[in-house]
Amino acid sequence: MTRGFYIGRFQPYHRGHHHVVQAIATEVDELVVGIGSADKSHSVRNPFTGGERIMMITKALADLNLVTYAVPLEDVSRNAIWVSHVRSMSPEFDVAYSNNPLVVQLFEEAGIEVRGSPMFDRDVLRGTAIRDRMIAGEEWARLLPDAVAGVVTEVDGVERIRTVSDSDAEDVTATDR
Repeated sequence: MTRGFYIGRFQPYHRGHHHVVQAIATEVDELVVGIGSADKSHSVRNPFTGGERIMMITKALADLNLVTYAVPLEDVSRNAIWVSHVRSMSPEFDVAYSNNPLVVQLFEEAGIEVRGSPMFDRDVLRGTAIRDRMIAGEEWARLLPDAVAGVVTEVDGVERIRTVSDSDAEDVTATDR
């Protein structure tokens, strides 16, 4: 049995992520989906909570014939311990999937096999572009799996993104006001 690991912030989980998971599913028996920056929310860059992103991923992957584990991962500010942190929070995995040069380097330094993941329609299927569409009142739902669009609607995510986009700073917290 082979278990893979795929990390992203998933702000929100979109059709590009879904295509990557479907491609990975042809190579592994199980997949750990690491939700990066799970401790961040309510900002333009990270509008959704870790729990909301668990809902998005769980609902989006329900129809795949693949055992998946959605694991929230808080940010750690020391890259040298990041892989240890990931390992401590995740089921064991055999191979990691990433195109991020730093993530690739950190996993490889820890002796973990890393495979690149395919990109799908990257110009359109990017979290930043989707969040910008939400702020501008443009069509966004078709860029997400239907189940994820439902979660965004359920948590009133578009209104949240619009509200936090009015902030002066990128990651303003309630105590900063």
